[in-house]
Amino acid sequence: MNRVAVLIGTGGETRRAIEKASGAALDVDSQSGEISIIWKEGDDIDPIMQMKLPDMIKAIGRGMSPKRALRLLGDDLFFQLVDMRDWVGKRANQQRRMRGRLIGRNGRIRKLIEEHSGCEMAVYGSTIVLVGDEEGLPLASKAVERILCGAEHSSVIKRLERERRERRIRARKLENMEERTAEEGVEFEALVPGLADARRRQRRYMSSEDDPDDEQESDEVMELEEDESVNWSEE
Repeated sequence: MNRVAVLIGTGGETRRAIEKASGAALDVDSQSGEISIIWKEGDDIDPIMQMKLPDMIKAIGRGMSPKRALRLLGDDLFFQLVDMRDWVGKRANQQRRMRGRLIGRNGRIRKLIEEHSGCEMAVYGSTIVLVGDEEGLPLASKAVERILCGAEHSSVIKRLERERRERRIRARKLENMEERTAEEGVEFEALVPGLADARRRQRRYMSSEDDPDDEQESDEVMELEEDESVNWSEE
């Protein structure tokens, strides 16, 4: 109920911005706090928008500013809601203590999680809202869960930094990967470094071997030199 006015905005400005971005109409009941989404009949409705708009409204209702929540309507951003009551129960003092741990002094912990994961984060009441892409959202979610489990801030941030570096390294490897395909007039050996040399060595080795089916060649191999002899005896 405290966030209904935020959703509507001054003179209905925020609601109009959401309706323009989504193509739907919002019916807001300021008495009950219920929000109804009305899609125009006959129009081509984007199914992705149908899934994301309720999440965006929920994000605003759980403490995220409308300007930041509107980013959720983009194709590459997703929404996650974490309920700290799953970790600390319904005790108000424990929830208050956990909110302090998640936000940090002057919001420092929340800013570090957002910076290293690239996600938007809002802590309100007993919930944490996360909005980010498919790579950053799991990083932020794991960091939040570690803090809820009682981990030290320093260890959580260091691990988040390490995971962020690993993600950047993987991204650079993918960017630098070159796909090599056979072009017209280019043999397969040219695409595999060292393959042509290996095949030449194999041919030289095979040509140096004697043919056991050639009797003349076998006799020449078995012929003894003047200073050679064969000694044998039976046991």
